[in-house]
Amino acid sequence: MGTRPAELRALLDAVAGQDEPAARIVVVGNGTGSLPALPEGVTGVELPENRGVSGGRNVAIETLRSFGDVDIVVDLDDDGLLVDTDVFRRLADLYDGDPTLGVVSFRIADETGETQRRHIPRLGAKDPLRGGEVTTFLGGGHGLSMRMLDEIGGWPEDFFFTHEETDLAWRALDAGWKVIYEPKLLLQHPKTSPARHAVYYRMTARNRVWLAKRNLPALLVPVYLGVWTLLTLARTRSLPGLGAWFAGFAEGVRRSCGPRTPMRWTTVLRMTRLGRPPVI
Repeated sequence: MGTRPAELRALLDAVAGQDEPAARIVVVGNGTGSLPALPEGVTGVELPENRGVSGGRNVAIETLRSFGDVDIVVDLDDDGLLVDTDVFRRLADLYDGDPTLGVVSFRIADETGETQRRHIPRLGAKDPLRGGEVTTFLGGGHGLSMRMLDEIGGWPEDFFFTHEETDLAWRALDAGWKVIYEPKLLLQHPKTSPARHAVYYRMTARNRVWLAKRNLPALLVPVYLGVWTLLTLARTRSLPGLGAWFAGFAEGVRRSCGPRTPMRWTTVLRMTRLGRPPVI
């Protein structure tokens, strides 16, 4: 969004320093007006308006797809940093070794090495160094198979912000692809709270409703939304935040969420075996 030019340049320098170079590098200015000067070989795309996390990533994917020589897409937050030089090589080796691999989630840690609990994509887990198959992934740093994206489609653009990773992960799992968390792939990222965004509560609730309506079997939709309503009431200490959450929930119920393609019950069973049934 054009607010972190120094961090963006540091990230691009870290990308350039990888021992397996990126074939293409794209920076999307999400309603920035104009991008800062970019290093040679980096493609800049300036959008006239902010299309959100999902929209910006979709533009990046389409730009990479237009080159015709990209098989793995890596998304990185502009305030993240690759501190190791072998991240892309390790990632390529993972994809080379498993043709069913769709999504690889990086580990996110701050400059002290601490990983926030919300950045461990496994229910109830406390160990950020335990990798393996999961049912969702981290938006700040991850790899995506282009073949997978060609099959299941891109990011849910109407979501704008929050839960877009889970929507994509559920569709990938339902199509038979694997989603894994690989803690050896590290993205350094400042410690933050998602509630720092003014729209957090509203979009969290709205998009959770859309996530259920788009992807879950009809019997599970009220169970999933009921569980998350109870959890929100138990966890949220801000009355304005709760008001915004319920307004977003009502918006999600009222507004269309795009095409509905409920996952198969075999996918529900697979997710349950992976430790996170799609009711929480």
